[in-house]
Amino acid sequence: MKKLYIKTYGCQMNVYDSARMADLLAPLGFTPVDDAASADMVILNTCHIREKAAEKVYSELGRLKKLKERRPMLIAVAGCVAQAEGAEMIARQPAVDIVVGPQSYHRLPEMIAQIARGTGHALETDFPARDKFDALPEEAAPQGVIAFLTVQEGCDKFCTFCVVPYTRGAEYSRPVTDIEDEARRLVDSGAREITLLGQNVNAYRGLGPDGKRWSLAQLIRHLARLEDLARLRYTTSHPRDMTNDLIAAHADEPKLMPFLHLPVQSGSNGILAAMNRNHTADEYLHLVERIRAANPDVALSSDFIVGFPGETEADFAATLSLVREVKFSQAFSFKYSPRPGTPAATMKQVPEPVKKERLAILQAVLTEQQRAFNRACEGRMMPVLFESEGRKRGQATGRSPYLQPVHVESASHLIGEISEVRIETVLTNSLRGSLAQSHAARPAQNEARAL
Repeated sequence: MKKLYIKTYGCQMNVYDSARMADLLAPLGFTPVDDAASADMVILNTCHIREKAAEKVYSELGRLKKLKERRPMLIAVAGCVAQAEGAEMIARQPAVDIVVGPQSYHRLPEMIAQIARGTGHALETDFPARDKFDALPEEAAPQGVIAFLTVQEGCDKFCTFCVVPYTRGAEYSRPVTDIEDEARRLVDSGAREITLLGQNVNAYRGLGPDGKRWSLAQLIRHLARLEDLARLRYTTSHPRDMTNDLIAAHADEPKLMPFLHLPVQSGSNGILAAMNRNHTADEYLHLVERIRAANPDVALSSDFIVGFPGETEADFAATLSLVREVKFSQAFSFKYSPRPGTPAATMKQVPEPVKKERLAILQAVLTEQQRAFNRACEGRMMPVLFESEGRKRGQATGRSPYLQPVHVESASHLIGEISEVRIETVLTNSLRGSLAQSHAARPAQNEARAL
């Protein structure tokens, strides 16, 4: 038996990719382990979104090099940093055996064989998204009660701050039948909730069984027919691709959870134009109005970048104004940091102290909005899908329809089930509740409407 350790950075799409890499290597005798020290092969599945992403990877590679000096070990770097760095990664850290981009990891078995033949390092950074999905094994390790399924990859939007079009390639949508087959396997292995993943997931235009291109809304309605699948979610969305039929699905598809991550990045029209977002703040606000008119229960999450090149105090004030108008249930906010090769990296930069100050102000507002949303849940009954055991004996942790973690005592016997929970306490990053007397478990056909 050979031991495999995968360290995953970044988004849920990377989590999905890491799981599929483990599936791909299982027929070669690789079994996942929880630490690098005992592994025969280590894969760093990297993300290029965060600041100094490449440097963090090289720092980790330095630690792995020391392990490799003491015992034989294959070291592979996968994902977006691998795609961006390419052969430079091997030149900079010769301990790396394999560099493979996010669209090429299906070739890992062949690359391992290449190393075994003594041909030196192996490098693969092409963009064959279709080839990748066609080559992945049907058999997959169970993900658990909550599962993730990539339906779309790549990006054609070319936001000026983002490396995704350069590291993930053009937008590609998987065929409906392939997605349905994978979803069935996930459900058969115990999944009750599936999150559909994509860099721009609502740009999904996969080939349907009728020979026509299907929208994400059509795909969601199709997957909702799977009997034992209780919940559906999707992430990440782009405002430009929020279509009428997808908005309607939030109104009338009970299995689609009332939570939507819809990044806006800024509330300033000037900054949005500089980012090449191709929508205005007013258009975003109108879109929010339409979504909430279709389903008032929908909670919104978003992404924000502060200190984008050229951002003025007035631009930042416009962002704060948008945030206060929308009232998000949660959000992610970051200081702008240049990504090599992107247009924004060549623009005039905002001083670091200014970015730091603005981020603190924005995060204070967003944190209070999240707390207010959570406080509004106190005393309410919510259907909770129990996912795993909690830290205490008998305790179980689950998710509300709004993606909030919920901890409940004496509920460990309900893992995999949906039960009504009374929310009693709001904690810093989660909720605490108690089971309703009936604690009916399934199905979750009308859970979103019951809130």
